[in-house]
This record gives sequence, structure tokens and C-alpha cells, in this order.
Amino acid sequence: MMPPTAEPSPDHASTSSGDKDSDPVLDNSSPAPIPAPEVSSHREEEPGPETPPNKEGGDVLELIASTGKFWHNWDDLKIMLSSKLKQVLSEYPEVKMTGEEQKASLGETYPELMKRLDDALLSFDEGPPFTLQRLCEILLTAKSIYPNLSKLALALEKNLLVTSTLTACTDPHPLATQNQDETDKATPIQQQPSHSEQNGVQHPTAADGDEIMADVETDIGDEMTIDMEPLEEMK
Repeated sequence: MMPPTAEPSPDHASTSSGDKDSDPVLDNSSPAPIPAPEVSSHREEEPGPETPPNKEGGDVLELIASTGKFWHNWDDLKIMLSSKLKQVLSEYPEVKMTGEEQKASLGETYPELMKRLDDALLSFDEGPPFTLQRLCEILLTAKSIYPNLSKLALALEKNLLVTSTLTACTDPHPLATQNQDETDKATPIQQQPSHSEQNGVQHPTAADGDEIMADVETDIGDEMTIDMEPLEEMK
């Protein structure tokens, strides 16, 4: 005779049911967003060509090249020349060569060449070199005169390896004089009143003078006729 099977106790059944109900339910309707990989905002800046001078700087250099005189403060003018120098040097194809190729062509690397010429320009403290006019001419027309960078560097070096300096011109600035002339031409010339009109007295014109003289002569003639009548009666 088999022993009766033991039935699970109510406590055990309720515990199993409670465990089943407590299992978490996964919601697949809205998956969690995947975070995007962090991208570093740091970016190495590659050296580029020097910023060319503005139009005003170009006008100043053209004025010096045509007159041989300068009116600006030397410290400000020196900055213009330095910027123009770097811009002109950077336009030559030798800049894109490797360091070894630059040494073979120029005898030094491009950065060394640019620094040497720029230091020579900046070494003038009291005023610009007396070759300032020629220096401006070279910087303004370099590509049309010097086909390669080595010849341009040699020309610049000759004009920077001097000791005499120039002083600022004290004559009126040509642009200021031109602007004044244009202002004078644009201003209408006002007719000044005559001296008699200023004093409130109006002199007769030539035609009025003739009429007045005719009246005076008529009066004189009448008086003479009146005066002669008594004399004729006495006779």
C-alpha cells in the first residue's frame, strides 16, 4: 500500500505565485538611446599665409613709392611694411617646398628667410631706412620683377642692410590737400555786397546817372534863361 502523496502547503503555493508575479516586465517599445561618442573640440591650427594688409596700408605704400616721403608714425608704418613683406614672401612657390629643397634653393628654410628679413626691418627704431621708397616699390611689384624668391630676398636684403634713416615729412599730406581743394570747389562763392550797400546807401547805376545829369542840365538852362530876361529889359 502506497503512502499518500503529500500536498504542498498553502504557504509554499502562495510563495511561488508571488515570485512569478514579481518578475520584471521588459518594455521594448522605446529602446534606450545610445550615447554618441564624445568628439574633442580641440583642433590643431595649421599655419596659414599671413593676412594681407588692408587697402589703406596699400594706399600708404603706393604714396611713399611715388613721392619718396612718409607722413605716418614710424611704428605704425613699420607694422604695415612687415605685414606686406610676409604676404609677398608667402606668394612664391618655394614656400611649398620641403625644408631640404628650400635649403638647396635659398640657402636656408623659408621660415628662417622670412624671420631674417623681418628682423632687419624691425631693427630700425628711430625711423625707416633711407631706401624706403625703393623698398615700397619692390613690395608692390615683386612678382612682376623677381621671378623667384631668392632674387627677391637678395633685393630686399640690400635695401634693409643700411644705417641711414629718414624723418617724417612736415609738408601737408597730399590727400589732405586734395580733399581741401575738392571742398573749395564744391563750396559756391557768395557775392559780397558793395561798400555802399553795406552802409545802407545805394549809388545810382550808369543809366540812372545819365538821367540825373540831363535833369541837372535842364535846370541850369532854365535858370540862365530866367536870369537873362531882366538884363534884356534894362537895355
